[in-house]
Amino acid sequence: MIKYILSQKNPASHYIYVDMFVGGVNSDTLQLQLPAWRPGRYELGNFAKNVKRVDVFNEKDEAIAFTKLSKDLWQVQTKGCSSIKITYSYYAAELNAGACFADTMQLYVNPVHCCMYLVGRMKEEHQIELQVPENYKIATSLKVQNKTLIAADYEELVDSPFIASANIKTDFYTVENIKFYVHFVGECKPDFEKIKKDFFAFTKKQVDFWQGCPANEYHFLFQVLQHKFYHGVEHQKSTVIAIGPGFAVNQGVTYEDILGVSCHELFHAWNIKYIRPVEMLPYDYTQENYARTGYVYEGFTTYYGDKLLLASGVFNLDQYFKTLQERLQKHFHNYGRYNLSVTDSSWENWLDGYTPGVPYRKTSIYDEGNLIAFMLDVKIMQATNNKKCLRDVCLSLYTNYGKKNKGYSEQDIIAIVNEISGQNFSDFFTAYVYTATDFEIPLKECFDHLGIEFTKEKNAHDNEHFYGFKVVEHGHVEKVSLVAPYSPSWKAGLFAGDEIIGINGMILKNNFYGWLHYFSADEEITLTVSSSEHLKTIVLQKDKKGNTYFFTPVLKLKADLPATVSGTFEKWKEY
Repeated sequence: MIKYILSQKNPASHYIYVDMFVGGVNSDTLQLQLPAWRPGRYELGNFAKNVKRVDVFNEKDEAIAFTKLSKDLWQVQTKGCSSIKITYSYYAAELNAGACFADTMQLYVNPVHCCMYLVGRMKEEHQIELQVPENYKIATSLKVQNKTLIAADYEELVDSPFIASANIKTDFYTVENIKFYVHFVGECKPDFEKIKKDFFAFTKKQVDFWQGCPANEYHFLFQVLQHKFYHGVEHQKSTVIAIGPGFAVNQGVTYEDILGVSCHELFHAWNIKYIRPVEMLPYDYTQENYARTGYVYEGFTTYYGDKLLLASGVFNLDQYFKTLQERLQKHFHNYGRYNLSVTDSSWENWLDGYTPGVPYRKTSIYDEGNLIAFMLDVKIMQATNNKKCLRDVCLSLYTNYGKKNKGYSEQDIIAIVNEISGQNFSDFFTAYVYTATDFEIPLKECFDHLGIEFTKEKNAHDNEHFYGFKVVEHGHVEKVSLVAPYSPSWKAGLFAGDEIIGINGMILKNNFYGWLHYFSADEEITLTVSSSEHLKTIVLQKDKKGNTYFFTPVLKLKADLPATVSGTFEKWKEY
């Protein structure tokens, strides 16, 4: 057994103190590894940068020698030792769904960040003893005895986040005799009856979708922030969701966000936690785990995270179309779709997948994968006269790979789609999955098949529609975030990072859109721009050919659908 004791000496300092105990030592050296990344975020985290002062002692409490072999691997000289204790402290000051945070109110830990493992002994039972105030409650999927958390092995330990706090609000609901717990930490007043009603509906739909649930219990752990926030991380028996603001958790966009991210993360309990690409089975915590199938483990999940809210009746059609329109807009407004395919983007997610990156370079495995999933869903229905759909592909993956602890390959996905559909989809994968391209033509065909009207409407912002550039607020001015290639702004020399401080001689102070709209009726407008700390003047004219940019995609169900089309749409909406 490997045991850790976690404590706080000064909670306000954000440091977690770790004592790690290893018995049964029978070799001259041991190696201790801290993970370099966490599953669910496909980039290196290099958590060792948060570790302060490592010391190692033998059973006589004598310091023993060790050396660091790499950025997060330690080798300990254990000749003559029967047991050792490793002590270190971990700085935990990042409050999101995948990190660690410790202060005077809570101890929140994702063990993958701060629990070293003993190389060669990951299969043993691992325990964490929490030295926390008596009034602290613990929310976790791990077995808890008093204030000790018990995991069957290291894999279960690092896949099981926990929160210890006196201020945890908890309720639960039951689906198929499985308890689903909902825990909230932070300033909020959750309407549990409303939450449980909606959560029950989409949970029941997911369990029906997969024809069973691999977990014997499941925990939604909500970290509620004071400001707008949205982030979720999946685990086999739990998810952590960071959301805000706390005053809005029961209403409006924030509540819709809670439903959306919760349904998404629950779907991951099957898709990526059990159904994994061969490159990630098992996880290698020491380095990148490259895979080209992000469109499956994130794209399919994003698609069904939205769609199953519709199928379960939690979202109405307008709410669902709103989410799909957002995915469409991200696709059509991203010129990286012409430069990097979704499979290459999956591979390179490890390079810059969670930052904006350089303009026009990449696509998103979440958004592009969502649209690929939608197209595959509809096209499989077309090929089978509505008898099969993408759900059958997911079930095949779960039955033949997930349940058998077998990883799938890129070729396996294509083969399963071909088998389910009875057709050869190789050309589709070549054209849209493995090639950087635009999806408009196949998307339009799929929308038509379902009786959905897809239109391109004028962007409400003049800068995007007429001149081809996007902005974000930056203090009192607007900062250019993206410029459409060959647009009037591109030709005039406006580029990402430029700050717009004036229009036609008017100094801007949080009124960019108003003054731009006011002057857009003129033949040309003059922008005063701060570019790399130099002032420059940009003269913009609308495209002489009438070209416009960054259209707004709009979806609606066509009126008076023929019975055959209406039946197809209703069949599609079932799952």
